[in-house]
Amino acid sequence: MTKNKNITPVSLLSEDQGGSATSELATLLASWHRYLTSEKRVSPHTLSNYSRDVGYFVAFLHSHLGGTVRIADLASLGIRDFRSFLAARRRDGVSNATVARTLSSVRNLFRYLDRAEGIRNDAIAAIEAPKLPHKVPRPLSEKDAQKVLEIAGKPDAHSGDAAKTADSITDWTGLRDAAILTLLYGCGLRISEALGMNVGDIPEGDTMRIIGKRRKERLVPILPIVRQAVDAYVKACPYVLEHGQPLFIGVRGNRMNARTVQLLMERIRGKLGLPDSATPHALRHSFATHLLGRGGDLRTIQELLGHADLASTQVYTEVDAARIQDIYSKAFRRA
Repeated sequence: MTKNKNITPVSLLSEDQGGSATSELATLLASWHRYLTSEKRVSPHTLSNYSRDVGYFVAFLHSHLGGTVRIADLASLGIRDFRSFLAARRRDGVSNATVARTLSSVRNLFRYLDRAEGIRNDAIAAIEAPKLPHKVPRPLSEKDAQKVLEIAGKPDAHSGDAAKTADSITDWTGLRDAAILTLLYGCGLRISEALGMNVGDIPEGDTMRIIGKRRKERLVPILPIVRQAVDAYVKACPYVLEHGQPLFIGVRGNRMNARTVQLLMERIRGKLGLPDSATPHALRHSFATHLLGRGGDLRTIQELLGHADLASTQVYTEVDAARIQDIYSKAFRRA
């Protein structure tokens, strides 16, 4: 076996097309890809990560085994082979979190192979993922969240895709940016959920239906401030926003992407002196944490966030407890 130095992801093509996998294995991997898309309904981001991780895995095996990778090779891999792959990823300089996600991606592939094709490999079950530090969400304070929404509509905080020609919040791109961030904080949406909305998705009533991860639907309340922010943007937008078309668009008329909103938050936190943890997703964390602090129950918050497991929602109790402890410490310094 050859010693691998750096792994480069490969296209999962057959040997006839110059790839690292046989045509049979390439077909099987394509079937797994369709399974993730149609049955598991993973997000585009997850699908991209899984595909990339398995691409690294096949590239490693091509070098590690010294030839084109076959289906039989996957079934015969041992513990040392899997450990060598993870060690190679570490030598590439990736973090423990990336190594853990890579192992999860490869495990997902082998679970599919076992279930769909009867190709079983027990060795991968013996591989332990690296231990990761327990992360607690880092929300903004209510005061800082309000400041973010206030500055979002101002010309000097624009997301950078339009010339700053206006000196007031009447500029439509500023109203658009404010509407997006208000949705994230006021409704607890993921950034992909907000940007995935189409014209007409916000109904006349007090709730709206959101399609989240794995096509799971949930109802979220529409606060007056959210409706006002979206209505202001729609009225100011120079494009004709037709029913069924993207709600939030860039200056060229195309659906906005997440990176644009991330850059917007970078500018805002720079102006407000907020930490790097003040991201668009932190507004969703803030929604849950502030709701919990005002007496909201976990089950309700779980439904509003679209969490499949209550354990995902319970982390916000740790945030609230830490906040209470901080308040206590400041109030009773002698203690």
